[in-house]
Amino acid sequence: MCGIVGYIGQQDAYDIVLKGLQRLEYRGYDSAGLALYDGKNLSICKTKGKVSELDLKCKNEQLIKGKVGIGHTRWATHGEPNDINSHPHQSNSGRLCIIHNGIIENYDTIKKVLEDRGYQFKSDTDTEVLVNLIEEVMINEKVKLGKAVQIALNQTVGAYAIAVFDQEKPNEIVVARLGSPLAIGVGDEEFFIASDASPFIEYTKSAIYLEDGEMGVIRLGREPRIRKINDDKLVDPYITELQMSLDQIEKSGYDHFMLKEIYEQPTAIKDTFRGRMLADDGIIKMAGIDDHLEKFVNANRIIIAACGTSWHAGLVAEYIFEDIARIPVEVEYASEFRYRNPVIHRNDILIAISQSGETADTMAAIKLAKENGAFVFGVCNVVGSSISRETNAGAYTHAGPEIGVASTKAFTTQITVLSLIALKLGKAKGTISNSDFHSYLHEMESIPSKIEIALDKNDHILKVADNYKLAKNCLYLGRGYNFPVALEGALKLKEISYIHAEGYPAAEMKHGPIALIDEEMPVVVIATRKGHYEKVVSNIQEIKSRKGKIIAIVTEGDNTVEEMADHVIEVPETFEAFTPLLTTIPLQLLSYHIAVMLGKNVDQPRNLAKSVTVE
Repeated sequence: MCGIVGYIGQQDAYDIVLKGLQRLEYRGYDSAGLALYDGKNLSICKTKGKVSELDLKCKNEQLIKGKVGIGHTRWATHGEPNDINSHPHQSNSGRLCIIHNGIIENYDTIKKVLEDRGYQFKSDTDTEVLVNLIEEVMINEKVKLGKAVQIALNQTVGAYAIAVFDQEKPNEIVVARLGSPLAIGVGDEEFFIASDASPFIEYTKSAIYLEDGEMGVIRLGREPRIRKINDDKLVDPYITELQMSLDQIEKSGYDHFMLKEIYEQPTAIKDTFRGRMLADDGIIKMAGIDDHLEKFVNANRIIIAACGTSWHAGLVAEYIFEDIARIPVEVEYASEFRYRNPVIHRNDILIAISQSGETADTMAAIKLAKENGAFVFGVCNVVGSSISRETNAGAYTHAGPEIGVASTKAFTTQITVLSLIALKLGKAKGTISNSDFHSYLHEMESIPSKIEIALDKNDHILKVADNYKLAKNCLYLGRGYNFPVALEGALKLKEISYIHAEGYPAAEMKHGPIALIDEEMPVVVIATRKGHYEKVVSNIQEIKSRKGKIIAIVTEGDNTVEEMADHVIEVPETFEAFTPLLTTIPLQLLSYHIAVMLGKNVDQPRNLAKSVTVE
């Protein structure tokens, strides 16, 4: 949610900042802006709309060539999306310039104090209040920018990632973070600033990830000086070598990142179990579990906290943990869990799932669980993210960068990691036989090739999509392991095509949703030959008798459902626990093609952000 880019060095900052903003478009935004400084003159250009519109406006205004630059993509919180509320913002004197992700919750109180002291505000944003507070501190305390930022932030309540510079100090940028990610790229006599490493991956492989509650003074000619915001304690910066490559964040010939990432799933799943699962030897090696195996084996229950697609992955995990490892599981929306005073015991384990590792509500759930003495395990994709640092242990999904806002490969790799954990615990507890354990591992090994078979149905799915691109509503039904897949399929359609869709357990259809079914209602039914197949067939008959349009996801060779359904999409046969890894593929492609046919922005759906770092 929102994106920050900054540069200070010897190169022309415009191209670096603009390209960086383009790389961060996946985070979701409604306006964009940048500022350039050449040591004497400052140029600011900002606009409501896309980065491409910002580029056009900047070129028309013929901005200066500066070697200091900051840029921002804004997702509106305080103040509507417009040119004035877009970042960067300046202090009243014009001396300070800032970009900011997050929310300053007590901005209104601070604003009233500053207005009483003669400050005037052009925008409706909390960010303009913050930059003027920093300037007020500089004036009153007679301190430099770094110290003023520290003092000001100790007077604020909320979440932030900021970059601010002083026109009187052209070789320095000050940054800080609390609850919103920020990385510093370390180059040769140059530094980069960004919400994640993607804007500077082509310039340097060295990055410093600020921890929560840290700030840094970035000055040319010396290492960044990092310190704690609340106690002024200096911190030795840890420089991480980035594993991300440039080709991972480019489309590589695909029309959209989402389509590329759908097709990356066979490789992503292989990368997820590579080095962890040795099927022939009957071994699962996961350091985060191995080091704490006794805690998991003796856990009273597992609580899974997540949001959105990650919550759906948690629901799949609930089935497999209880089925294979016989451990009670509760799956919680992190946004609700944090506010309802949940009962948490010391022998509970909380598994926090997040693609970005920065989801604010999930971070809050982690904090709550730790305060109550629970052991916290993280499942995330982004190395060095907040969740990976705040949890007691964890596992990366190794899906690679996911740029499309609508999550695809993150979902299947999360299920893969969680399945490996369940199998490992089942083996350790003796709740699964040795022969079944080996069978599961060999079947997991075959999943990537089976996903490739499912992907081969793309042309057929394209034709199915053409029949339903004008639908106003859609119902998704599934049972058992595939009920969460129905929820995820409905979410994908909503996210990128803006067609209303709902997912239900198939048996619940008779308890309300059946009233919606008529000849205009497409119903997607996941009807693989596993689990409660006969029951699902009965549900299909009930839909058909009411003239509903049926799109069925079935196991290869199923003739029974084919005779009843309007459209059938086949997936290979697999164990029931692994069917979500296959059945979700056609639903991703179906949503994608419908959205493209409707002319929607598939990679950047309206109002959505990739990483929700504010409440």
